[in-house]
Amino acid sequence: MTSTEPGTTRSGVPRGRRRDLYAAGAAVLLVTTAVLVGRHIQGTSRTLFVDWPPLLASWEPHLGPGTPMAVLVALATVAYGPGLAARLPWRALVPLTWGTAMAWIYSLALIDGWQRGIAGRLTTGNEYLQVIDRFQDIPAALRGFTQHILLGSPDNWPAHVAGHPPAATLTFVLLDRVGLRGGGWAGAWCITVGATACVAVLITVRALADESLARGAAPFLVLAPAAVWMGTSADAYFAAVAAWAVALLALAVTGRSLWSAGASGLLFGLTCYLSYGLTLVALIAAAVLVLGRHGIRGRPALLVPLIAGLAVVPTAFMLAGFDWWEAYHLLVTRYYQGVGGVRPYGYWVWANLACTVLITGLATAAGLRRTGAVLVRRRGDDAPGRTAEARLALLVSAALLALLAADLSGMSKAETERIWLPFALWLLPACAFLTRPQALGSTRTSWASTRAWLTTQALLALLLNHLLLTGW
Repeated sequence: MTSTEPGTTRSGVPRGRRRDLYAAGAAVLLVTTAVLVGRHIQGTSRTLFVDWPPLLASWEPHLGPGTPMAVLVALATVAYGPGLAARLPWRALVPLTWGTAMAWIYSLALIDGWQRGIAGRLTTGNEYLQVIDRFQDIPAALRGFTQHILLGSPDNWPAHVAGHPPAATLTFVLLDRVGLRGGGWAGAWCITVGATACVAVLITVRALADESLARGAAPFLVLAPAAVWMGTSADAYFAAVAAWAVALLALAVTGRSLWSAGASGLLFGLTCYLSYGLTLVALIAAAVLVLGRHGIRGRPALLVPLIAGLAVVPTAFMLAGFDWWEAYHLLVTRYYQGVGGVRPYGYWVWANLACTVLITGLATAAGLRRTGAVLVRRRGDDAPGRTAEARLALLVSAALLALLAADLSGMSKAETERIWLPFALWLLPACAFLTRPQALGSTRTSWASTRAWLTTQALLALLLNHLLLTGW
């Protein structure tokens, strides 16, 4: 398999690789600018409401019990990840990817210690566990949910509860009901389930593009800097539900499975009741439907369980007395009642993209450049490898479009390093383009380049988690 951009410069450096470095350099420049401009704005007008712009974090260099494990996981994945991803049987690669991703997320979270890094994250004043006792009567709580969204309403919900449909809070209520009480269990749930998102992305890429691209993406999905915010955040759980909805849809349209279609619809419905903003996952789903259109034409009945499954969760909440649209409009009002109404759109509309660089890494910036190269190259090359790359490029582009739509909406000003996890994870497969050899027979050089990019990913995550104390 040759590179999408053959040729070398006069210095002997492959042209594509040099352009990758330019893309990474541009990403560094974007982050640097966001930090410097953000510090100036926060220092003069204090309208950003973050201590270390563009991240909601504070400067606090520290080590912790998770440090040795995090370094070990990073070293092992960089050294052995590309080789194992290429050689292992698929059935072994999938659980290994999940297990390694869990180890990476847990170890990064434990750099802050068990209480501060995991057990205490979801028990703070703005979090879901603060309202568990108010859901003793679940039907009554759902009927009155919208009455407590606005800041001026009696007993208004904490920020994260008010900012999401009630399925998010109900998840932790049900965990409490089955005996998994407290922040430790809630944090373990979010990390363990959230880590499966990388498996869902892996399966999707294999189904829609090809297995070699999925294998190339696997180490990058594992070592994503996003792991810093996946441990411990409910958004990691949301990302996993959304990712599995997409993965099951991909399996449905490629395998023509009615069961997968129904399960996908069910999870898409749940996704929309976990976070209002995740309705934008529909753009990724649309890309899956476009890529799998032949499967749908071959078995149009797939749409029946898909739509039926999609209706289940909304119908259940509607019958319980919760009005999604009313709640969303009240949330918009609540958003502008708080710091969302003060934070300057003119800064965050581009600084949010700097946050995306920090959660996806420099390798993804280079991978997105290659994604663009795949999309704009001359048509007519229908070789199987080229077709697979084009299909992956379309999937990644749909995720980028969803992220940009969220950005332009103005409802995501700051904290996007956490809020955009469900979209950012779908940008990571672009790194598979970096694993392609620059010329026939250059597999060793390709692996060396892959390990170099993986090293930048791991170093970024380790630096972020050791130098900053993240919060939400």
